Amino acid sequence: MGIEDHKLKVFCTVAETGSFSRSSEIIHLTQPAVSLQIQAIEEMYETKLFDRSGSAVKLTPAGEILYKYAKEILNLYASAEKDIGEITGFVKGSISIGASTTIANYLLPGVIADFRKTRPKIKVHLRVGNTKRVVEYLNAGNIDLGLVEGDVARQKMTAEKLISDELVLIVSSLHPWADKKNISIIEITKEPFISREEGSGTRQMIEKYLSKHGITQNMKISMVLGSTEAIKEAVEIGMGVSIVSRWAAKKESRYGSLKLLSFKEEKMLRDFSLIFQKNAVASHAVDEFSSYLKTYPFDKLLSGEE
Repeated sequence: MGIEDHKLKVFCTVAETGSFSRSSEIIHLTQPAVSLQIQAIEEMYETKLFDRSGSAVKLTPAGEILYKYAKEILNLYASAEKDIGEITGFVKGSISIGASTTIANYLLPGVIADFRKTRPKIKVHLRVGNTKRVVEYLNAGNIDLGLVEGDVARQKMTAEKLISDELVLIVSSLHPWADKKNISIIEITKEPFISREEGSGTRQMIEKYLSKHGITQNMKISMVLGSTEAIKEAVEIGMGVSIVSRWAAKKESRYGSLKLLSFKEEKMLRDFSLIFQKNAVASHAVDEFSSYLKTYPFDKLLSGEE
């Protein structure tokens, strides 16, 4: 990646987030460093590229023009790298993946390890954030592809369904329901429920399912915890019941410390999707990884067969 290339990435990130502080988080630079990079480009063109007067940072007409070219230039860099790779016939390079928490913690470690066995020369970098953050990383060009759960607005990107994910009720092995295979959704309103925080994809999914099945009375939420690991621990020691991805409770289910139940009404399903920037040129390494993902035997991984 050339030095100018880096400045352009910084410029595009600020243009897309409309914020210097958000950009500095995404690019891992300090805020003054981001401002300096932008200042350097502005000095080069002898014009302001951003209007900083409002609450959000907006592109000036000159900024709009540069943004259009910057995206094309970054794509040309990627194309050059890809074509040179074709001549040398060497699939190497590095891939940056952004993944939402459930996918990053429970799905990807096994997949990445297997991929590395077949393509040892490709480095894989993984960045974790909630779905919203992964979309920001992608728009700013900080990752090559994203893996997210639930619905994504498809305005600036291409989304492809990878697999379905079932959300299941988890109860401790001593719970009266522990020997059941499934349960009616109505039943769970009577139990102390351990929930994820507002804005969590899993929580939104549960709320959508409840209202679809006409359950408007409130759940008895006994605790709100910020991570799936914390929720599983609380359920294991009998503090309540909860709903998590089947992937997240795979190990506990195998060891018998948690019991997993489906819902009688219908399975609570959502998609895990692959997201790419529209019109972005994917490198060889990225192509290899995404086709590897699309043919991966996820069912085997979930059922614990080797």
